[in-house]
Amino acid sequence: MGTVAELAVPARSESVVRRALNGAVAELHRVESLMTRYRADSDVGRFNAAVPGTWVAVDPETGEVVRAALEWAETSRGVFDPTLERLTRLWDPALTHEPPEEDSIRAARVGGWRELEVGSGAGGARLLRAPGSALDLGGIAKGYGVDRAAQILRDHGVFRGLVNVGGDLMALGDGPAGRPWRVGVRDPARPEEVVATLEVVDRGVATSGDYLRYFEHGGRRYHHVLNAETRAPTRADLRSVTSTARSVMSADAAATWAFAQGHDGLTERLRARDDDVRFEHII
Repeated sequence: MGTVAELAVPARSESVVRRALNGAVAELHRVESLMTRYRADSDVGRFNAAVPGTWVAVDPETGEVVRAALEWAETSRGVFDPTLERLTRLWDPALTHEPPEEDSIRAARVGGWRELEVGSGAGGARLLRAPGSALDLGGIAKGYGVDRAAQILRDHGVFRGLVNVGGDLMALGDGPAGRPWRVGVRDPARPEEVVATLEVVDRGVATSGDYLRYFEHGGRRYHHVLNAETRAPTRADLRSVTSTARSVMSADAAATWAFAQGHDGLTERLRARDDDVRFEHII
């Protein structure tokens, strides 16, 4: 997933907790092996390499996450778009320190989420590889992975703790002494400092912003959240958005969409969904 995972749980028996934590970390690796765009043998990697017009068999969970991503694309009218992988590669701050050539940007077909179809296959799901539908599930799959890791902890009898993967966080149960968990929100201007603190119980938290994955060129900051229409990093009027929801997957997608969208129309469109999503802190 290209980031650091941190898991912490209070418990009296280290051996029991160790098994739970190892299981949760293994689950994160399993989800990554299915949905990362960095591996040719993942579901996403195989889909992106397939011939357009063919159906690609994928794991049922990958199909589930793609369906959720398409629902968010519909809700956001394409602001949240899981089919921008070609642009993602061109603008990836880990790979470049300057904007790509205009010819490369024009050649990257984007905005293919309406062409992407999810169907049922033998023992799994399948995706239609249409032109323009190269997948990048970076705005939603990490949240799903955190949800799955948290469920593994519950399966091992651990109902209190924190699972944090690169800022996508599940606060399991309540915190120390029965009080809510206190989750800090980074200040985009000074990422080493906290600008706000949320109190959460059994809830997912996610933040999307311009202050961790970016490069600067010609006096402008180019971050990793892209706009399908301009084919460039979005120039919304925000620095960061922190959202909460029952699932980290929903919080992850909502924060990504909100950061790309800006203030205009967020609340009205969100009412059309039943995700219990709340925008907790917007800068």
